[in-house]
Amino acid sequence: FSSRRRHTRYWRDWSSDVCSSDLGSGNEYSMLPEIMLGVSRKIMLHADAILTDRSNRFKAAGGGVYVKYRFFSADDVHSHFRMACFGRVTRNNGPVFDNTINLQQQNSGAELGLVATRLKNKVTLSLSASWLRASDNKSNEGIGYDVYRNKALAASLSVGKLMLPKVYEDYRQVNLNAMVELLGQAGQTNPGLDKNNYLDLAPSLQLILLSKVRVELGYRFPLINNTDRVFDRSFLLRAEYNFFNLF
Repeated sequence: FSSRRRHTRYWRDWSSDVCSSDLGSGNEYSMLPEIMLGVSRKIMLHADAILTDRSNRFKAAGGGVYVKYRFFSADDVHSHFRMACFGRVTRNNGPVFDNTINLQQQNSGAELGLVATRLKNKVTLSLSASWLRASDNKSNEGIGYDVYRNKALAASLSVGKLMLPKVYEDYRQVNLNAMVELLGQAGQTNPGLDKNNYLDLAPSLQLILLSKVRVELGYRFPLINNTDRVFDRSFLLRAEYNFFNLF
């Protein structure tokens, strides 16, 4: 949301992140190192690894590939409107504990979706919708794979505002962005069972230095939780460094 050109941040677009989620009487920590490559003005590629401490030490549980293609862009000096399609494929060999689909932490599977972003002066509004399908992790732990709960629809709505600087002078100024995001998912259920959906709220603060370094801190918690989730509350710490014009 800075006054310079940026990619909109979504909760699932983590890179070099650490996430802590309530797990029984303690916490579980996940680290997701990620490499992002801007192939062109329209195509962005991501590759990430999933590391967790479920065995009391960090070890690799899987990884994924994410691609986004911007098919529409209407840019002006202080505003723009952009639309993109995206897809993700994840392989995870860890246990599944939740009824919901989480391709960042526990599920193998695929996701396809659309995202639209509107920037006007210092305020950004973004809306996304996607379809998810989980596949079998082939793990002997957790609740296992359920064919009645392997599909879901997800959506998010986010609003962000550039708080600092008040007046833009050059790229060396520190940028402070405040953001709040609604994230929801509606999944399949076994015949005759209760609903399987949730709606979360995720406020966050983002600090950008020299237009290259980004540090972000956020917290996510449920507003509506009509399902069983281990990862219903989490905090996010993200660190990112951008290289420009490498080739």
